[in-house]
Amino acid sequence: AGKKVFFVTNNSTKSRKGYKAKFDSLGLNVNPEEIFSSSFAAAAYLEQTSFKETGKKVYIVGERGIQEELDLIGVPWIGGENDKSQTIELKPGYALPHDEDVGAVIVGFDRNVNYYKIQYAQLCINENPGCQFIATNLDAVTHLTDAQEWAGNGAMAGAIKGCTGKEPLVVGKPSPLMIDYISSKFAIDKSKICMVGDRLDTDIVFGNSNGCQSVLTLSGVTTEEKYKGQDSIVADYYCDSIA
Repeated sequence: AGKKVFFVTNNSTKSRKGYKAKFDSLGLNVNPEEIFSSSFAAAAYLEQTSFKETGKKVYIVGERGIQEELDLIGVPWIGGENDKSQTIELKPGYALPHDEDVGAVIVGFDRNVNYYKIQYAQLCINENPGCQFIATNLDAVTHLTDAQEWAGNGAMAGAIKGCTGKEPLVVGKPSPLMIDYISSKFAIDKSKICMVGDRLDTDIVFGNSNGCQSVLTLSGVTTEEKYKGQDSIVADYYCDSIA
């Protein structure tokens, strides 16, 4: 009783509005301000750094979630789902034109990533002075189906890192941005926050490295065998399930 619950996810394909609709469909009464996705984190970072005031725009490698969050704060963007069918015809003398007003590239999980998006992103980062490279997360794999692991946003961000030689600013877990935002906005001491999750390298590191308590639930991607087979990441507690 008296505890407040926040939902923190590295999945950037949905905005808070999108996750709210999902919670509603499950019969769960969750307020939008209790939902923290990495798409929101990217927008929050731009808002905190007064990006809108620069007059620049964002190029998105990602899906609808990032687009909707940028729309909410009035930051113009290009790319994203609009470029999912773009192709490049390589021929002698051809140079892909890019928008010199792009001041940030945000890379989120993108099921329609293609060579056009990668090339456009690297042109913005490499050729536009001061252009920021922002990644929603660096998750190596994700779980799109229950049958196998699928390449995560680490693959998309890694492609951009590979052709720019630059490290991205990461706004999702385990970066402190979301926990700092929650602590500040709701006046909660970080030591009073308990992070519950099923991934060691994001959820538990997120809690441990940001002054929170951590609970690993074994109902997701981390089995007890996997957890006990390593000792580099240790949760304060672990349990079979939180159900």
